[in-house]
Amino acid sequence: MPEYRSKKSTHGRHMSGARALWRATGMTDQDFGKPIIAIVNSFTEFVPGHIHLREVANVISKEIYKSGGIPKEFNTIAIDDGIAMGHSGMLYSLPSRELIADSIEYMINAHCVDAMICISNCDKITPGMLMSALRLNIPTVFVSGGPMEAGKKIHTQNNLLNHFKLDLVDAIMSSANPNFSDLDVDEIEKSACPTCGSCSGMFTANSMNCLIEALGLALPGNGTLLATHTDRKKLFVQGSRLIVKITCDYYKNNRREYLPRSIANKNSFLNAMSLDIAMGGSTNTVLHLLAAAHEGKINFKIQDINSLSKKIPHICKVSPSTPLYHMEDVHRAGGIISILSELNQKKLINSQVKNILGLTLDQMFKKYDVLLTKDKKVKKFFLAGPLGRRTKKGFSQSFRWEKLDLDRKKGCIRSVDNAYSKDGGLAVLYGNLALDGCIVKTASVDKKLQIFKGPARVYESQEDASFAILNKKICIGDVIVIRYEGPKGGPGMQEMLYPTTYLKSMNLDKKCALITDGRFSGGTSGLSIGHISPEAANKGLISIVQNGDLIEINIPKRSLKLLVSETEINQRFILENQKNKPFIPINRKRLVSSSLKFYSFFATSADKGAVKDKKKLKNF
Repeated sequence: MPEYRSKKSTHGRHMSGARALWRATGMTDQDFGKPIIAIVNSFTEFVPGHIHLREVANVISKEIYKSGGIPKEFNTIAIDDGIAMGHSGMLYSLPSRELIADSIEYMINAHCVDAMICISNCDKITPGMLMSALRLNIPTVFVSGGPMEAGKKIHTQNNLLNHFKLDLVDAIMSSANPNFSDLDVDEIEKSACPTCGSCSGMFTANSMNCLIEALGLALPGNGTLLATHTDRKKLFVQGSRLIVKITCDYYKNNRREYLPRSIANKNSFLNAMSLDIAMGGSTNTVLHLLAAAHEGKINFKIQDINSLSKKIPHICKVSPSTPLYHMEDVHRAGGIISILSELNQKKLINSQVKNILGLTLDQMFKKYDVLLTKDKKVKKFFLAGPLGRRTKKGFSQSFRWEKLDLDRKKGCIRSVDNAYSKDGGLAVLYGNLALDGCIVKTASVDKKLQIFKGPARVYESQEDASFAILNKKICIGDVIVIRYEGPKGGPGMQEMLYPTTYLKSMNLDKKCALITDGRFSGGTSGLSIGHISPEAANKGLISIVQNGDLIEINIPKRSLKLLVSETEINQRFILENQKNKPFIPINRKRLVSSSLKFYSFFATSADKGAVKDKKKLKNF
């Protein structure tokens, strides 16, 4: 029978010093027999998606104490990819995931904490917390801050955006589009991000919060219920009560089924990835799920993703893949449970996995699928929608739609029989350019670009590529190659939303391709292929591509090839190896700090999640 971890720091007279310190934090004699539950908060005033999380922690803290637990809050760092985008700050984004996971481990183990409730929302914070949860394997509940409302329709002078809801990508795209005046851009900028919460489309933050729900570590609605809605507060209260319940069940009754590794097992990971493919989520989720599986010692690899991508259909389209739907629309259509339920109709997922509520997916469908349930409270929950007023205050409005989106033929969520495509929204490609695989978000690729061949235009940084696009150095039919932006070569594998968005601004997004050993934002669209492994810095073939080389992309056949003879390829590798400093960017000027160099030394390739290579710790 497990014993409260916190007893190690409070048991007996010999621990009187620790007890004295605990008393100084406000604990009483009556509290020492209760479970200590960490509130792992990622509140920061830097990130719009997190600006309301201070109040979230207050709600959770009060409810944990009322439910019989001892809440103790600490914070993680949080880097906003939207603010770090397009400059050297983005080099720190992915490495911050490892720092978050490590810092949580340090705090939890140093203080013998019994359980934790993780308040996450944006970018690398949710993945970092997931990695730590699987590493520590103590009772854990995730509660995200929720997505922001979409920007509302505006009337620009040239009327080009009259039919759009708006999000962050529209702001970036308009800034580089010569058809938009400064006044237009300013109006879009002010309208694109109207409330607190993670960006309103199916970008990385919302994709990961949806996947946490699919893994079973969060409550229904975690990924889709708006940050501004009062129902979100109810979700925090429910999650607070639940973490106390499952913590007591584990330590008092040895209920190990509530531990993260029991819930987020191999079948759960397959379900989560199936969801991501079905809804055309961010390619970053591949990187993060692989990293989380590594921490949980779960046999989930890129080959599993490749197999799923061939059988899971694309049944939900959300911005940036379409301007019609945002996260608020996914929620109105029944949220993540409804997407999984549609897949389950064709037996495409494992419906016997259990979640933190102790329910199987089959049981969840009966209770929470808006097409199956008779529960009026559940249907009311999914009617929660946007008020349309600018605010930084979370759970502050109670607007509800008049009716749910139950159209499974042409609605936001479709049935498998009415899928946008039989192939899913993500795919893994292989070939001589990606021996260990690469990722493409097929949900955002025009059907005419599924098979593409063109000459390479090679750049050794995203900055140089962006300059070339904006200065009309890219021609129709080109394949832009951005290399040395992987985990080791960047270092840090920075997101590259600007090059893909600028292609859209210049009306080249449906006429060109872009491939890279780096990664993309969840807001990326077009024929954009990332995570090429092995990367250039690890002697991948992308390192010896030259301007003018023909590159062939065939998504139906899942292939990416450099159309150069083996003889020529071998000769180029010989010449590269003869250099004084081989396999490093030649013309790039980039300051790299010592901390980033440490990350580069330990970072594995993207096909392994860009986690730290433990094999380099030879003496441990």
